[in-house]
Amino acid sequence: MWCAGWLVAAVWAAVFPLITAPRPHRLWGMCACIGYLCAAVAARSSHPRGRTVSVWLALGGAVVVPLVLLVLTGQAQSEVGVIERSGLLTLHQATPYVAAPHTVAEVTPYLPGMAVFGLPHAVLGGGLLGWLGDARLWCAAAFLGSLWGARRVLGRSGGGGLAIGALIASPVVALPLCVSGIDLPMTGLLCLALACADRRRPVAAGLALAVACALKWTAWPAVAVVVVLLGHRAGTRAAVRAAGAAVGGAAALVLPSALLSPGPLVQQVFAFPTGRGPWATPAASPLPGRLLADLGPGGWYVAMALLLAGGAAVALSLVVRPPRDLVAAADRLAFGLCLAFLLAPAGRFGYLALPVFLFAWARLVRAGARRSDPPGSLLVVASRPKLPVAVGGAR
Repeated sequence: MWCAGWLVAAVWAAVFPLITAPRPHRLWGMCACIGYLCAAVAARSSHPRGRTVSVWLALGGAVVVPLVLLVLTGQAQSEVGVIERSGLLTLHQATPYVAAPHTVAEVTPYLPGMAVFGLPHAVLGGGLLGWLGDARLWCAAAFLGSLWGARRVLGRSGGGGLAIGALIASPVVALPLCVSGIDLPMTGLLCLALACADRRRPVAAGLALAVACALKWTAWPAVAVVVVLLGHRAGTRAAVRAAGAAVGGAAALVLPSALLSPGPLVQQVFAFPTGRGPWATPAASPLPGRLLADLGPGGWYVAMALLLAGGAAVALSLVVRPPRDLVAAADRLAFGLCLAFLLAPAGRFGYLALPVFLFAWARLVRAGARRSDPPGSLLVVASRPKLPVAVGGAR
């Protein structure tokens, strides 16, 4: 099974050098294809650590090598430059937004928190160590650090380390990590928030949500999911504490830029991604919402109506059938985000990597938890004799 999975990933990666893809994608495809093929050979071997070796080979070929090459040669998707510019602007004017953009390249469609990943580039500049300021490195560090934190929070139940490594090496994560990486910090923080909620840590869950919500507004639906999960597992008081930490923390992080440049924030963060700004968004994959919006103003309103209806349906499902564990909450959030990305007036196929990752990560964590249980533990508990209890509690 592992060998077949790596072979599928190799075919996926091999497509990029053969099609008219951006140069960073083609370089990633060549490196990743070799790494996946080597991983398939290792997984097919009879060595007892063959799977472990295959994961490390895949990580080296699909993540480490292409990321180093792309960073050293300065090749990246345009979003990386946007983040690094927003960090420079924040350093000089305390807000990441250009007051009057003349081209789409000057638009910053992210909330102010994303500028943090551009600050190292602004500080280090383009000198000998300038490559250390590449925003992708810091996005990857935040993503991996959040996943590590989620595993620590889950404790014994946070197993599946090898499978999580394979997920990170898969094209779903490896490609965006190398060429862009902007969605990965938010993804990792959502996993951390779900893990904290599952372990009944409302303040920690709320703070993780606050940071995620200060990066991109697509993280906002997670607040409702995490609060409902906490309400079931820890009670109403814990849910309110998490909601307060999330909303208050996000407001504290976003409010300064909102006060300094309210107009640019609304135009660039909300109007531009939905296709209503003065600049055409490059997020133009032929998804249902985009196809409807291309029909004209009427189609745009239909797409927005469907988007709102989908959001209302997911919200209603949280009331009628609230998620009761980590997997159910991750599934509900993944379904809601997938619906939003499909019905939004503008979007990309790459956005769907976020719900796919949430869906897979939650199951891998649960599978690791089952494997971490000591053999026969359930049998011991089930077969333990029940002793009579006397008055006063004595057995």
